[in-house]
Amino acid sequence: MAGLTFGFNKLSLFYSLQNMNKYIQSKQSEFIKIIDFFKKDIAALRTGRANPAVLDGILVGAYGTKMPLNSLASITVADARCIVVSPYDKSILKDIEKAIVEVGLGFGVINEGDKIRLTVPMMTEENRKELVKKLNEKTETARVAIRQVREEIKVSVEKAEENKEISEDDKFRFIRSLDEEVKKNTEELKEIKDKKETEIMTI
Repeated sequence: MAGLTFGFNKLSLFYSLQNMNKYIQSKQSEFIKIIDFFKKDIAALRTGRANPAVLDGILVGAYGTKMPLNSLASITVADARCIVVSPYDKSILKDIEKAIVEVGLGFGVINEGDKIRLTVPMMTEENRKELVKKLNEKTETARVAIRQVREEIKVSVEKAEENKEISEDDKFRFIRSLDEEVKKNTEELKEIKDKKETEIMTI
């Protein structure tokens, strides 16, 4: 009989975990989107080294419409302080130059006739501190978004318990698992943030 009870408990736990998958998996893509957006968002924060990612999101007025710069040109890093933008169509070189200048990245922009050379200036200590401040703000925004998703899942779990779909024990177990998931995503966020901060502060 004890063996039967033990087997039943394991089966109950199995179904509980399956339910947990349902609650977390329904929002799993939200956690992934937050982390992915954060990575792309902070990639645009320039460091003292040449990084093509700072040009992501630049739209160029060409062919009567707005098009992403990275779809119109090859973007390469020539050295630690230089990015070269080579248009596939040289006739839109001026349009590309204008778009880069208007964004105001603070780079030196040199039109060489067939390509554009961007020189990354040295950053001052004040520049670096300001960028770290922006990084911290973006990190906090991502943390808030993760907490919002947690709250949505928690509400779903609590509602399921109110509707007698799960037991009270299940509810507490589900919320513990949810907190573990949130902790995992928050730690990943911190690792990405710390790495970017090191890049910004490295001279």
